[in-house]
Amino acid sequence: MVTLAGEVVGRYERFSLYNSPYSAHDRGRAVDLYPGENGGPAPSPVAGEVLDTRTVRCPPKAYAVDEDHLILVDCGDVVARILHVDPGVEAGDEVAVGESLGTLVRSGFFGQWVDDHLHVGFRDPDQNPYRASGSLPLALGVDVAGVAWDGRGTVVETGPTHALLDAPVSNRAGFVALASDEGVPLDGGLAHYGGGGTLAPHDGPVSLLGTEVGTATGGDVAWHDVGVWANDHRATGLSLFASRVAFGAKLVFHEGHQFEAGDDVRVRIDATGEPIRLG
Repeated sequence: MVTLAGEVVGRYERFSLYNSPYSAHDRGRAVDLYPGENGGPAPSPVAGEVLDTRTVRCPPKAYAVDEDHLILVDCGDVVARILHVDPGVEAGDEVAVGESLGTLVRSGFFGQWVDDHLHVGFRDPDQNPYRASGSLPLALGVDVAGVAWDGRGTVVETGPTHALLDAPVSNRAGFVALASDEGVPLDGGLAHYGGGGTLAPHDGPVSLLGTEVGTATGGDVAWHDVGVWANDHRATGLSLFASRVAFGAKLVFHEGHQFEAGDDVRVRIDATGEPIRLG
């Protein structure tokens, strides 16, 4: 188990362990850290010696760059594996926590609704650090509070494939996440990715807005076949994450939507025989 200290995680505005379709995030073994500025500096979450940088091709997306990058950092007992940064460092460089590794890139591995972030996982020194899967179990040294929501809100931001609501509102200090009906903070893509997670201990059924949406086992959640509707329009899903800045529910529409800022929205979740799954 590798623990990323709370003082490190607290340098970033948001994080997610599960909100991804890629195997690297299985069982929450990698974290996406969001500094808050798209295309901005990429503050390092680790200290150590840069072992290697590597450039890889991205899936072609009109809104994204053609190439992504991998940075490997020797942290002593483990090797950090960091993606989605155009490197400003090279092999042999020493980096400190908070020092910029380069510039965040809008990767073709992202959905269009996804903000720029660093993807971080850890390997034993004798493991292959270039493979996408196989990272060590990961814990974050922060507490996340759950924020209750009744499914209502007003659109405050839109993009081609998302709509951000002004609710739920949190006045808590520190990280918060959307709470299940049981009060458990949730993480992941509900239910457009196959699974998600809880950011506090919980085992058993997980419900949201009055509908059972999954089953939690050891922090991992297997989503049921459910769908998300906004004012009776089918959404792709809800993007779930932890944030320490202004909070609100984020609706995803991977094929576009008609919502505008100022629109009042009521979200519901129902069982469906036709769940939307991406990736």
